[in-house]
Amino acid sequence: QLQLVESGGGLVQSGGSLRLSCAASGFTLDTYAVGWFRQAPGKEREGVSCISGSGGTTNYADSVKGRFTISRDNAKNTVYLQMTSLKPEDTAVYYCAARRRLLFRQCEVGEFDYWGQGTQVTVSS
Repeated sequence: QLQLVESGGGLVQSGGSLRLSCAASGFTLDTYAVGWFRQAPGKEREGVSCISGSGGTTNYADSVKGRFTISRDNAKNTVYLQMTSLKPEDTAVYYCAARRRLLFRQCEVGEFDYWGQGTQVTVSS
């Protein structure tokens, strides 16, 4: 059964760091583009960062550029999101998603086919 499981969320103070992990099971992740998305209460789900199957192409939302880094370890079937200099406005449920293509066109919700259940990130001021 194809499954994505996020981990690494939690409560952190403003300026702190967290690393999220997205582990895949039931399929080999290296043929899929993967994205991280987030949804804050009362807001639409938005793209945070995406990475191609090879890892050679990445994309970041303007709001996280310079603070977040996406990476992948295909040998471990896992994609990561390193988040630094966290701000209260980063508070959201973070989801990872996989697209049945090596590449992505836009780091947008509609581009991705499989979704994890999400992990909560809360940044206190």
